Amino acid sequence: MNRFLLMGSREPTEGESARDLYEIAADLKKQGNEVALFLVQNGVLPARKGARAEALDRLATMGVQLLADDFSLRERGITDRRPAVQAVSIDSVIDRMLEGWKVIWN
Repeated sequence: MNRFLLMGSREPTEGESARDLYEIAADLKKQGNEVALFLVQNGVLPARKGARAEALDRLATMGVQLLADDFSLRERGITDRRPAVQAVSIDSVIDRMLEGWKVIWN
């Protein structure tokens, strides 16, 4: 089993690339990999509690770990997140890289 950390910096309404990243996360998880999706910059916008983000909810039910950059959340005034989204510092990305996670940035 491989471990993948996908970095999402775009909101799904910005275009196909964010939606494609969510699909990659789902496919990797279906293949039996450990997968985490780290949302940063505008990628944190769907993490808001009450935002329409069915794709994020689907990833959470599949077992994809959903992480959101705490600085990006604060920068955008997001204080109330979806229950499945954990706020973490950018240090967690560095830690996972040192642990050998494969990183895919979008």
